[in-house]
Amino acid sequence: MLQLLRRPRRVRSNEALRQIVRENSIETRQLIYPMFVSEKVDRAEAISSMPGVYQYSVDELVENAKRVFDLGIPAILLFGIPHLKDELGSQAFDPNGIVQTAVRSLKHSVPDLLVITDVCLCEYTSHGHCGIVDKRKGRFEVLNDRSVEVLVQTAVSQAEAGADVVAPSDMMDGRIGAIRSGLDQAGFSDLPIMSYAAKFSSAFYGPFREAAENAPQFGDRQSYQMDPANANEALREVALDIEEGADLIIVKPGLPYLDILWRVKERFGLPTAVYNISGEYAMLKAAAANGWIEEKRAVLELIIGFRRAGADMVITYWAKDLASWLK
Repeated sequence: MLQLLRRPRRVRSNEALRQIVRENSIETRQLIYPMFVSEKVDRAEAISSMPGVYQYSVDELVENAKRVFDLGIPAILLFGIPHLKDELGSQAFDPNGIVQTAVRSLKHSVPDLLVITDVCLCEYTSHGHCGIVDKRKGRFEVLNDRSVEVLVQTAVSQAEAGADVVAPSDMMDGRIGAIRSGLDQAGFSDLPIMSYAAKFSSAFYGPFREAAENAPQFGDRQSYQMDPANANEALREVALDIEEGADLIIVKPGLPYLDILWRVKERFGLPTAVYNISGEYAMLKAAAANGWIEEKRAVLELIIGFRRAGADMVITYWAKDLASWLK
């Protein structure tokens, strides 16, 4: 005879006990806060599509990063916007570029803050693509191997400036192995690589492109970012990046790809982050502003969903709010 298990109603009604037996939790130490530093601004410039998010000058970045660290958030993910762009993205690897300058200032003023630097060319190229482009054939083609060479230069220059972790987000083939080799040869064999190993070509990136000023000037990124329909391909991409030397993995976006996050964590077991991206942030912010949802409760449910799906870390624009709420 089938014996039915009684639901633990008395556990659910006891708040202290309910917290003890909770299967997943959110802690401030699991959060990474994305920040934007720009050569174009003297004071904080609001991002219209992302309420509460700003482009900062280097001085203001340092000031706000101190506040982030004081909230108990251990790490930031840094994106840079240069004043000048060109087809090569040369400001990405300039020793005195915006990110390199900002990293030196951050490590001087907030030495214990973990500074993760985005390694990509899209913020620095005049065309807005993540690699070097050839347009001579009447259509554009991203030159994978030439792009990887520049990405290696970028990662090494960021390491020399004091970055604690480099995070390649470009999705060029072979870039993790090349960056690992470049870092090793430059004397940074202990510097971790946090790879955007499963990064999909998503409709949810729009607000970020306003913040980072990196919208493609022609075409799209579907030739090098992943098709949202492909799950097994994501696992192959992650496996390749791990084989090439990735130490940590990022799944991006978050909400539409919880199945990918789950499968990546279950199969590979590496420290895994999910990027709660700009479009996810913007649409929830808009719903809250219209009174359609309760923001705090919805965000906490969102983040616990990422944790339940296997995320060890969550990259989120709500990190500061979460740190305050969790206290």
